[in-house]
Amino acid sequence: MTTELQASDYAALVALEAQAQSSVSDALLKEALAGAETGSHSCVLGRFQEEVLIGYAVLVRLPFDAELQAIGVLPACRHQGVGRELIHAVLAKASDWQSERVLLEVRASNGAAIGLYQRLGFSQDGQRKNYYPAVQGATGREDALLMSRALS
Repeated sequence: MTTELQASDYAALVALEAQAQSSVSDALLKEALAGAETGSHSCVLGRFQEEVLIGYAVLVRLPFDAELQAIGVLPACRHQGVGRELIHAVLAKASDWQSERVLLEVRASNGAAIGLYQRLGFSQDGQRKNYYPAVQGATGREDALLMSRALS
């Protein structure tokens, strides 16, 4: 079941991110949950399996668009449709907000995520050179791909 997370879900969200390693700070997660609580322009969608949080997505409302700022799935639950379900929930929430598009950025090396986004109708709009720090154990920096999907 996918639902909007509340401030009371913060500890579970931080624990999930520690395992998912999506490079999202605790501060961003806390801010997104606080925004959801105050009815502001963000929400955190969570996917539970029984009582365990196994995936999340942070979505922010912009003036005309919505931006997927982060997504993470427990490593043991990857390749089981959790990411797909979260993206469908993101698209539904953005539609509820009457957003025109959903925007996102992804590491150029993250082929699994890029493939999922493409299968769900996202296309590449651009690229940010040397945007991300190198993944653990690597040197240099990595490009970010900018992707979007129109909602209608």
